[in-house]
Amino acid sequence: MDYKKAGVDIEAGYRSVELMKEHVKKTMRPEVLGGLGGFSGAFSLSKIKEMEEPVLLSGTDGCGTKVKLAMIMDKHDTIGIDAVAMCVNDIACAGGEPLFFLDYIACGKNYPEKIADIVKGVAEGCLQSEAALIGGETAEHPGLMPEDDYDLAGFAVGVCDKKDMITGEDLKEGDVLIGMASSGVHSNGFSLVRKVFEMTRESLETYHEDLGTTLGEALLAPTKIYVKALKSVKNAGVRVKACSHITGGGFYENIPRMLCEGVKAVVKKDSYPIPPIFNKLAKEGNVDEHAMYNTYNMGLGMIIAVDPADVDKAMEAIKAAGEDPYVVGHIATGDKGVELC
Repeated sequence: MDYKKAGVDIEAGYRSVELMKEHVKKTMRPEVLGGLGGFSGAFSLSKIKEMEEPVLLSGTDGCGTKVKLAMIMDKHDTIGIDAVAMCVNDIACAGGEPLFFLDYIACGKNYPEKIADIVKGVAEGCLQSEAALIGGETAEHPGLMPEDDYDLAGFAVGVCDKKDMITGEDLKEGDVLIGMASSGVHSNGFSLVRKVFEMTRESLETYHEDLGTTLGEALLAPTKIYVKALKSVKNAGVRVKACSHITGGGFYENIPRMLCEGVKAVVKKDSYPIPPIFNKLAKEGNVDEHAMYNTYNMGLGMIIAVDPADVDKAMEAIKAAGEDPYVVGHIATGDKGVELC
């Protein structure tokens, strides 16, 4: 008896690392010390010395049951973008710059090419957010997970000067809400998605006229990463007063998190285009409107609040970063919460 016969293939692990090195290398930043394969990832904090009062920000998350779609479709090179996005978007909406990311892949059996494909997506997410992929772990769990199954999670660290943190503490009536378009469902609510739609490869590879693509492609579209857009707004001299990453819990849970006491967010539902995948979800699943806005991003992945005088500059900065912004509402006096109209 040896470890391989027990279900853990150490040689496959070595091959996975070799295959992923080319992807990891693309994400390196000058602050990264050492290479892939050490017991820990090292990152120099020399640039933080330039800040008055540096604050470290962190985020950890996974992709939820969206990984099940990647398995069914046997497409694993974008799910890593989702893992990165869920972490770095949280850091960015607090005003931070993501510095580095680490991934964790648990699998029933280590298939090196599949693992390398997953890490390829992680590396792409790191490139989009300008974070370095400085480490990770691939854990083979025979007997705990089916051979073809895996799960993916990650952890990111960022930094900002305390004076630049986005807190929402001085929001006032009349401030304007700008939403940034999502790519679709992103990485939340997939347990409901999998109940509404038939989860077979044939079903997911079926083209739908109303979607303009196959169902699987619409659902597997990777989560948007808004780091560069928020950085562009800051570089344009616009102060973001408050910011919300619209993830699990949709509008009703996430928008109030950006508010201070005494104000509410008023969002106009017809102020931006809702991606067709949400209309299809609601219709085929008989999901009522409140549940949709309480579960999904409904087409807006990030919402910021700015002073009315800064709206035009903020919109142009977001467009310059390649994202689609919409004026979607405003801040009003009232009980802390969100009002959809």
